[in-house]
Amino acid sequence: MASTGSHETYYVPEQTKLPFFASIGLFLTVFGLGNVLNDIQAAESTAVATWMSLIGFTLLSFILFQWFSTVIRENHAGLNSDQLKRSYVWGMAWFIFSEVMFFAAFFGALYYVRNFSVPWLGGLGDKAVTGEILWPEFEAAWPLINNPDSQLFTNPHEALNVHEWSVSYFASFLPFWNTVILLTSSVTVHFAHTALKAGNRKGLISWLSLTVGLGVLFLALQGMEYIEAYDHYGLTLDSGIYGSTFFLLTGFHGFHVTLGTFMLAVMLARALKGHFKPDDHFGFEAASWYWHFVDVVWVGLFIFVYLL
Repeated sequence: MASTGSHETYYVPEQTKLPFFASIGLFLTVFGLGNVLNDIQAAESTAVATWMSLIGFTLLSFILFQWFSTVIRENHAGLNSDQLKRSYVWGMAWFIFSEVMFFAAFFGALYYVRNFSVPWLGGLGDKAVTGEILWPEFEAAWPLINNPDSQLFTNPHEALNVHEWSVSYFASFLPFWNTVILLTSSVTVHFAHTALKAGNRKGLISWLSLTVGLGVLFLALQGMEYIEAYDHYGLTLDSGIYGSTFFLLTGFHGFHVTLGTFMLAVMLARALKGHFKPDDHFGFEAASWYWHFVDVVWVGLFIFVYLL
């Protein structure tokens, strides 16, 4: 639809049912996963709930593929005005802001537990708790690995954090190497962006391929860390507040790394097909913004979960 006068042409997309079906897919996915957790807690079969979540996720993935394909075709056809492109920028910015608030809630929970709840339980502060409600073996220290009821909670053998500052220790400390990997990937994706703006498609593909590879390597090492946490340290989601905060923070971050790696892999596939121009490549920019955000969150995790 074109406006009159000196105003720019503003593209109004045709009516589509994609948002409607996407909402159905999202509902089935979340509802199914919720029922899986309920069935596990009730010791019932999870087959129906699992199939529901899988069907919902498949539907959602298919709809999103069609939706983004439509957006790409519209941009290649020259239908996107400057105003519409600005809306993409603001949309991605607000999405990343919502992710910042998401992680802020979990970091806030970790801070509250470490600096308020545990000291209060130890008899410190104006809201100190004393008396018979505490078990005799309680120690007000973080990480809190001694839990009151061994039947309800599993006590890990030790915490997954730095115990000694030595080169030999860090050489086997997987979170340290994951930090190196993510910081390196932030540099490589920047080099890929620089190559794209310079019209160097070979450099774009090379640096972007390396970034995707580093993302996959990070996920592999995190999987190894989880296996070590379960087998060697005895740390699980049932290990009280320490296990809960550890797996929620690192697990959700791992999910975001998975999503970011997938986004960059899609950008790599598009680059191989000849997409993107030096002055028109917001899809790539949005993925790189998200990747930098994921890197910054991990630095915070490494400091507050593993070092302090």
